[in-house]
Amino acid sequence: MTTVEKPWKVVGTRPVRPDGVDKVTGRAVYGADVRMANQVYGRVKRSPHAHARIKSIDVSKALALPGVLAVITHEDLPKVPNPVMPTIRGPIPSQWDQDRILARYKVLFRGHPIAAVAATDHHTAEDALDLIEVEYEVLPAVTSIGDALLPNAPLLHEDGLDDLVEDLFPEVDGRKGNVARLIEMGFGDIDAGFADADIILEHEYSTAMAHQGYIEPHNATAMWNRDGKLQVWTSTQGAFGIRDNLSRNLQIPLGDLRVMPAEIGGGFGAKNVVYLEPLAALLSKKTGRPVQLTMNRTEVLEATGPTSGTRSWVRLGAKKDGTLVAADIKLWYEAGAYPGSPVGGGARCALGPYAVPNQRILGYDVVVNRPKVAAYRAPGAPAAEFAIESIMDELAERLEMDPMELRMKNAAQEGTPRSDGATHGNIGAREVMQAVIDSPHWQSEKPRAEIGRGVAMGFWQNGGGESSAYATVHSDGTVTLTTGSVDIGGQRAALAMQFAETMGLPYEAINSLVGDTDTIGFTGNTGGSRTTFATGWAAYQAANDVRRQLEERAAKIWGVNVEDVNYDQADATIKGPDGNVFTFKELARRLPGSGGNIQGRADVVSTNVGKVGACYGAHIADVEVDRETGKVKVVRYTAIQDVGTAIHPAYVEGQIEGGAVQGIGMALNEEYVYNEDGRMVNASFLDYRMPVANDLPSMETILVEVPNPGHPFGVRGVGEVPIVPPLGAISNAIYDAVGIRVRDLPASPTRLLAELMEQKN
Repeated sequence: MTTVEKPWKVVGTRPVRPDGVDKVTGRAVYGADVRMANQVYGRVKRSPHAHARIKSIDVSKALALPGVLAVITHEDLPKVPNPVMPTIRGPIPSQWDQDRILARYKVLFRGHPIAAVAATDHHTAEDALDLIEVEYEVLPAVTSIGDALLPNAPLLHEDGLDDLVEDLFPEVDGRKGNVARLIEMGFGDIDAGFADADIILEHEYSTAMAHQGYIEPHNATAMWNRDGKLQVWTSTQGAFGIRDNLSRNLQIPLGDLRVMPAEIGGGFGAKNVVYLEPLAALLSKKTGRPVQLTMNRTEVLEATGPTSGTRSWVRLGAKKDGTLVAADIKLWYEAGAYPGSPVGGGARCALGPYAVPNQRILGYDVVVNRPKVAAYRAPGAPAAEFAIESIMDELAERLEMDPMELRMKNAAQEGTPRSDGATHGNIGAREVMQAVIDSPHWQSEKPRAEIGRGVAMGFWQNGGGESSAYATVHSDGTVTLTTGSVDIGGQRAALAMQFAETMGLPYEAINSLVGDTDTIGFTGNTGGSRTTFATGWAAYQAANDVRRQLEERAAKIWGVNVEDVNYDQADATIKGPDGNVFTFKELARRLPGSGGNIQGRADVVSTNVGKVGACYGAHIADVEVDRETGKVKVVRYTAIQDVGTAIHPAYVEGQIEGGAVQGIGMALNEEYVYNEDGRMVNASFLDYRMPVANDLPSMETILVEVPNPGHPFGVRGVGEVPIVPPLGAISNAIYDAVGIRVRDLPASPTRLLAELMEQKN
């Protein structure tokens, strides 16, 4: 790890996490741990078919079962007055969001919710599901991008609602198909660029649909009170996002709706989506009792959002000296049953590490009979950059250049235009590349000839957005810091550290809490590497608000002008004229009786106060391939990343290592396997193969710190980038080991053994 001299006392240290004791002792309350008086339990009836019309639903036998208190179907969802709803990937018909929650006239994936039951116990609720009679007209399933793009492919969406949104399902050859949206990015003259190239490479690549792999299944507990107010407890990455969705789909005023985030057992982007919360709420309204719903592992895998399976086509042109002159890219991403794949993220990030003067990127959002995809760490970027990093490695070989020399020659820097039309600000791409070149791993000799070594870059633009922080000063000199960001990776500690640093107080004096939608101002989801940056800004401003109020209070007590009073961060003292001095604790004791306690507040749109800092990473992988079985063993791994400033280095290292492991899983084993009927045949952790401890070596992390000038502590954000480079690094290492260019991931033993057998023949 690089060591950077910092002018801070708290930032950059490794204090104990505030939630650690409760979690290791079992006292932490996760979503399924919520218990209320008279609580009952719910289960969801799901479609056994991937594609079918619903002809009828009969719930009468289920309602007659003793212990069943209520059954709901799509008819219980109120009509939404606004026909179009915004999403981060473009507007869609509002009805589709309701249809995803409870199918209306058609099921679009196996596991699609049809109805939900509330009963006095889990077993009765489960038994009631079998008594709900659904008549289907089964339709052919479209389970892959290739099938979806066929001219005669069955259409998933034929209800005409797509006409409400102008750019949805554009016609091709006079017919709408399963391409929901087309995006285009780029600049320059693509034809002139390739005409200027001395070498042109062109290849296709693919990646498989993969799950985030969080341990805790989805859950929701709701209590709809007789006064019309609704309270919901859930494991989520963003309580306000859940609140707003519930308000829209259930037609409840925001003031009558309170969402309380429980502790969360992993999310990685996937727990920003509403699944069970509206069902629990409607069942609670019908029963008059609190209702809890939880998913089992099969339901999580079959019916919640993984990341897209993808296809990529890349054409890359370069001069003899390695200078990139043109790139033409096409990306097809599975959206699942409803539009909204992260193909835009893939398009923005594919060429992020490099300066390419002429480029065109086309992205296709393709619907298939699989669950609607959700965010998964750097959504869209791993697949697109796998393709680019693979072809960059091949280009280096063709030019007889060191792969890092080629990357360094074409590195993006401040002022380089990005694919999406923006311009790079202060970035650390070159610094990360240099750290690779200087690293002990890159400099070392491979231990054995059969070991392969690969390297790949990764990029994510990072996020900003709205955050709130409230800080209450207590008379004993401690402070309660309440923020709206759900803690999924150490945010409580990282935010408290930034507050403490701004105040000049010890970290131990700050009690860091996560508020709910009634106790804190609007705050965006914890995701996109935005939280330590954006909510960190809010904590910083809340601290400055506390400092201002302390100066005003001291001036009042001393009877002097506030302009003559100054808060000194160096020793947390308030100093005035004539030698007057209060320590923070002394003035805190004087607050009662001198005007009352103080609360600092900040409601921040971070893009208005700072500038988001983009982030780069690079990974080096050493692998060994068993030629008899096709199994790939990772024997050494180094992850290098520009983190801006490591607020809590231990958390930063953990985020990088965790993301790298998930990327290794996507590269080597993880994939959704469907049969021709659209049934997922590996819907369990026994069959869905994620890496475990003995699949991995001890990881090395190197933190590069190029502070982001758009943040008071130089924060860039950490969590997205580390999942991006592993796919390219692993595939390039496999080539170095056995001479096979793996262009279709995962490089599972079955797939790789077939390639090895073909190579032998």
